[in-house]
Amino acid sequence: MGQENLGGLEPKAHADIFRAVNLIDSPSQLPAVAAALDGPRRIAIDLEAAGFHRYSDQVCLIQVSTETETFILDPLAVDLSGVLRGALEDPKVEVLMHGGDYDLRLLDRDLGILPVRLFDTQVAAALTGEPAIGLSALLEKYVGVKLAKKYQRADWAARPLTEGMLAYAAADTAHLHTLSDLMAEKLEAAGRMAWAQEEFERMTQIRWVAETEETDPVTRVKGARDLGVRELERLRVCLAWRDEIGRARDKALFRVVGDGPLLEVAAGSPASVSDLMNVKGFPGGLARSDGAELLARLDEADRVPSGEIAPYPRPPRNGPGRATPEEEERIQRLKAVRNARAEALDLPRGTVLPNSVLEALGRAQPRTMEEVADIEGIRRWQVETLGQALLDSLR
Repeated sequence: MGQENLGGLEPKAHADIFRAVNLIDSPSQLPAVAAALDGPRRIAIDLEAAGFHRYSDQVCLIQVSTETETFILDPLAVDLSGVLRGALEDPKVEVLMHGGDYDLRLLDRDLGILPVRLFDTQVAAALTGEPAIGLSALLEKYVGVKLAKKYQRADWAARPLTEGMLAYAAADTAHLHTLSDLMAEKLEAAGRMAWAQEEFERMTQIRWVAETEETDPVTRVKGARDLGVRELERLRVCLAWRDEIGRARDKALFRVVGDGPLLEVAAGSPASVSDLMNVKGFPGGLARSDGAELLARLDEADRVPSGEIAPYPRPPRNGPGRATPEEEERIQRLKAVRNARAEALDLPRGTVLPNSVLEALGRAQPRTMEEVADIEGIRRWQVETLGQALLDSLR
């Protein structure tokens, strides 16, 4: 793939696009990648998963850029863990990412790789008060690059990959070296590099955690809490039916059928496949192929005694999700301190201190700076920046 094909960019572009871009989809190409990654002290990386289109969200593409080359690696064709681990887990190598939180989880889950030294340009941008911290906005503002939007929701599990898809993917890492330099300069000028370093260090502890707790699926459907218990049971049946189809076809659930049509089916009484086809948003092909099975399951659900149906899950009155009046009063005082500090720093309130941490502080009522520092989720830089003011408000 030559430099003239870097079509992930619109006409206004930066000189960085004129770097070599190499598609790696054969084991015979891996030695060249290993050699290219052996020397650089900084490597940019990004991952593309299939979650928007597929039931599974497996990693389908990995983009890696050095100062001079960009590699588009196909994990569906070759095992990449060996060629990437040495570089990404080397403490002498700075791994550049943008919004790498989920990508780090995927690296851990799918390749068993745990980067140990990071620089995340999205985190850096947030800490410098950038109003728009998306990669596209930052590249256009600071590097003069305007990314095309055509492939934002491409199916990265599809093969073969088109030239346009490869070019779009390459652009995600080809400019991170330049952008990270600019963000580092801004952090240094603002005296916030130590803040960013702490955030980066915490990111190296990110791991993939599989869901182990059974959550009632109806809580994920907007409007479900307004249903009666019988309709809730019907909705659970609909959701389980959709999940089985999505898994079998490796298709994202909303692409099988949306929540809205299933909510309407649960609340109504479709008696035939034709009735299902008349539900707004319910795909006709799906109704014809699998509608009879859904109707049979709904018929079984209608015979379940009402006393055996679980109601909509509701949090306990004074559980972890609900503050007492005394706690709420303390939280409001803490928020006032946070809000004033955020305004002084010209940063978003959630960046300075998330509400979840403020709520924990309001419940714990720390009396010393050490106790403030022990609150889960709080950073050292946040303690140093507004810890004393938070304590004063609690007193």
